[in-house]
Amino acid sequence: MSTFSNKDLERPPAARGEGHGSPGRPGGLFFVLVALPAVLFLLITRQVVTDGPLLRADRRVSGELLHPDRASELLSDLGNVQVAVPVLVVVLGYAAWRGRSEGAARWWLPPLAAALAMALLPVFLVPLKVWTARHGTAVMPPGVGYYPSGHTATASVSYGASALVLLQWLRTALARTAVAALCAVLVLGVSYGLVRRGYHWPLDVVASWCLSAVLLSVLWLVTGGLSRSRSRSSAGTPSSRTGPS
Repeated sequence: MSTFSNKDLERPPAARGEGHGSPGRPGGLFFVLVALPAVLFLLITRQVVTDGPLLRADRRVSGELLHPDRASELLSDLGNVQVAVPVLVVVLGYAAWRGRSEGAARWWLPPLAAALAMALLPVFLVPLKVWTARHGTAVMPPGVGYYPSGHTATASVSYGASALVLLQWLRTALARTAVAALCAVLVLGVSYGLVRRGYHWPLDVVASWCLSAVLLSVLWLVTGGLSRSRSRSSAGTPSSRTGPS
């Protein structure tokens, strides 16, 4: 039986080996978090490729929201690689430093998994843009490659992965809620700005949400599984430093 000191209780959940939302039913969670957005993404992509009826609603919504202005342009700029990716790099550097200094088991895995999710994004986006060859809105110059939205996906994965990696080191529910809310505001702001400015059709943005949800869900399941593994290890394995009580 392991013993814990008051110092152990003061450490953040990630260093103590506690997850921040360990799923009870991995199979059901996998379906909801990964399979469902993946299926929705495939359905939207089919509509885009075949010029399905959903595109008529897409054009109608775009026409109602389209109003290029400076505010929408600034919001869309938050999805630029030059803005979103440096935020992720800073957060991953902090998480790696914090995990190593706290002595967390496999502290390098969450930052590495988040970086890999970001690196995989263009691997999915570029072929899809070439294959679907979707034209832009009326305010965009002639050309193709607007589906799915790269800016939306960049913002979603960069800010989303940053939030997921940070959550395990935040001590209070208020701090975790604030980080999650900030992430949601940034992604929704970028998405709205892209549609309002006319850089993308609404379905371009929704498809990127789905694709990003798959990547972020896999990231969450990987880091959540690591947390459960640490928790089981700390609960069932005697500590070599304190010995059995």
